[in-house]
Amino acid sequence: QVQLVESGGGLVQAGGSLRLSCVASGRPFSWLSMGWFRQAPGKERDFVAAIRWSSGSTYYADSLKGRFTISRDNAKNTVYLQMNSLKPEDTAVYYCAASPFATITTLTRKDFVSWGQGTQVTVSS
Repeated sequence: QVQLVESGGGLVQAGGSLRLSCVASGRPFSWLSMGWFRQAPGKERDFVAAIRWSSGSTYYADSLKGRFTISRDNAKNTVYLQMNSLKPEDTAVYYCAASPFATITTLTRKDFVSWGQGTQVTVSS
């Protein structure tokens, strides 16, 4: 069974860090890239970062460069999102997603074909 399961969310104070994990169980070979998105209450789901399984190449939303780092462990079929210097505006549900496309710099939300259930991240001021 193919599924994505996120974990690692929680409550953290501003300035703190969290590391999210996403296990891609039953990952098919057609999944070439993975991404993280986030959705705050009343807002659209926004792109955070993406990574290619094969090369580990990464791509970030401009506003998050330098604070967030995406990585992957091929052996564990797991993608991570390290989030540092967290701010209250980072509060959202964070989702991981899988894409059959390799050009991560042009991926949009519609290019992701499978989604996890999300994990809540709350940053207190």
